[in-house]
Amino acid sequence: MKAIGEIGAAVVGTGFIGVVHVDALRRLGVEVHGVVGSSHERAAARARELGLPPAYESFQAMLDDRRVDVVHITSPNHLHHEQAKAALEAGKHVVCEKPLAMTSAETADLLRIAEGGGRVHAVNYNLRFYPLCQHVHGMVAAGELGDVRLVSGHYLQDWLLLDTDWNWRLDPALGGDLRAVADIGSHWMDMTSFLTGRNIVSVMADLSTFVKQRRGQEVRTEDAATILLRYEGGARGALTVSQVSPGRKNSLAYELDGSTSAAAWNSERPDELWIGHRGRNNELLLRDPAILNEDGRRGTYLPGGHAEGFADTFRALYAAVYQAVAAGKPGRGYPTFADGHDAMLVCEAVALSSREQRWTEVGRRSVGVAN
Repeated sequence: MKAIGEIGAAVVGTGFIGVVHVDALRRLGVEVHGVVGSSHERAAARARELGLPPAYESFQAMLDDRRVDVVHITSPNHLHHEQAKAALEAGKHVVCEKPLAMTSAETADLLRIAEGGGRVHAVNYNLRFYPLCQHVHGMVAAGELGDVRLVSGHYLQDWLLLDTDWNWRLDPALGGDLRAVADIGSHWMDMTSFLTGRNIVSVMADLSTFVKQRRGQEVRTEDAATILLRYEGGARGALTVSQVSPGRKNSLAYELDGSTSAAAWNSERPDELWIGHRGRNNELLLRDPAILNEDGRRGTYLPGGHAEGFADTFRALYAAVYQAVAAGKPGRGYPTFADGHDAMLVCEAVALSSREQRWTEVGRRSVGVAN
């Protein structure tokens, strides 16, 4: 079994999220041997900026580097399947940004390859790893909310509010047919499935494109969505997703209403958890390892009163992933390609539901992989 400090990594993609991956790996003690960018020039500039070794000349050069045990893929969505598949076939463990791929056929293919090869495989649903979200997961599992009946909330941003705003995600050829739902709504749906321990089984979705022209080009992906959901066991959900909500920079909020108590959380106030009761005072729990349950303590690094935020969730996720890499086989406690495949099936059901204006069941999850 290797020590985490003996494991080598490389990061594919040099944009905002790729830099966050590099930072989290360094904080964990993993050696980052290099990066790969959309061009060697861009990757070389980013490597110098971050104080990394010289950038790889190509994706293949990175795969050929025997020091690299784990490949982190943070490139645009349309490249995920090709790059993750190549990395797995080269014997690398893989951490891939979401969405795992562009279609459920592609995600199923990656899941088969990953499980067949015994490699560690993870999807970067990092938001699960806010300590208070881990704490809520433990509360639900222990029955502290009773039976979860209602799941509601939103994921709101404003970075595509204006018709002058542009990003590659607006292009279906690069980002996929869904934009706001696949980019941020998938985080909320993954989060609530994780918290409740229940998969989403059917959806009723309404997708809206409010800014129909950007920089003289027609926009064919959604700015916002309202989605009704049904979870295993009968729980009902309601989600609003938007990338055109003024003033909302990165607000993921949820409330779980159970038969005895409720819990609510917002990512813009990540160290606060509201707990609701019927016959006694409501509570406001501030993150403090001394009073969190086992799940929450496992995901926190700092004493109470020292805020933990977005970047810390990456470190917590990779701590779980790299423990599995150190052991040389897939482990537990982190989102895998199976979760990425499930998320794509839900997204496809959302798209179909909106097109046909009806309730739509989520497709079958079995991909013929031995357990």
